[in-house]
Amino acid sequence: MNRRVGILALQGDFSEHLAAFKGLNCHAVPVKHPAEVRACDALVIPGGESTTIGKLCQRFGLDEAIVELSERDAPIWGTCAGMILLAKEIEASEQWRLGLMDITVQRNAFGRQVDSFEADLAIEGVTSGPVRAVFIRAPVVTEVRADARVLARFDDKIVMVRQGNLLATAFHPELTDDRRVQQYFLNMINSS
Repeated sequence: MNRRVGILALQGDFSEHLAAFKGLNCHAVPVKHPAEVRACDALVIPGGESTTIGKLCQRFGLDEAIVELSERDAPIWGTCAGMILLAKEIEASEQWRLGLMDITVQRNAFGRQVDSFEADLAIEGVTSGPVRAVFIRAPVVTEVRADARVLARFDDKIVMVRQGNLLATAFHPELTDDRRVQQYFLNMINSS
C-alpha cells in the first residue's frame, strides 16, 4: 500500500530523508504547514537543530498538527533532533518539545560535531545483520518509562526506542545506503 509519509521540512536534513524513502513503497513528501501534516499517514521529524525546529513548529502551528497525528496513532519517527523533540524530558533543559514519548534524553551525549562517528548496531526487529549508524552530535536516551522499549544500544547507551506508534533514533539512517530502518518504519505504517 502506497502510504503518504510527511518529512518535516523546516530545518535540518529533510532532503536526505526524502531521498532515502525514494524507491520504497511510499509517497514521501516535504511538509511545512499544519494541513500538510494532517494529510499524512506518517511523519518523520529529521535531524537538525532541535531548538530551531521546535520554535518553528510552535510559530507555524505544526506542534498541534503533530500531536493530532499522534493521537490518530499515525507513526511518527524522530531522528536525532527529532528524538529530542519527541521526548517528555530533556536533561538539564527546559527547551520546548512535543513530549509524546515516555523517555528522557541527553542532548549532544557523544560530544561536539568533531566527535561524530559511525558504528554497527544490532537492532531489534531489523534482520540480516547489523545496521551502520551515523552519529552526529547525537542525543541518547537516559531513561525509558511506561511502554517505551529499547530497540538498540551503542555500548551501554540507548540509541533507538519505540513506544507504540512512535519511533526515535539517535543516529541518522538516511545518511547510509541501508534502508532497513526506513522499512521498519514503513512496516509500522502498514500495521497501523
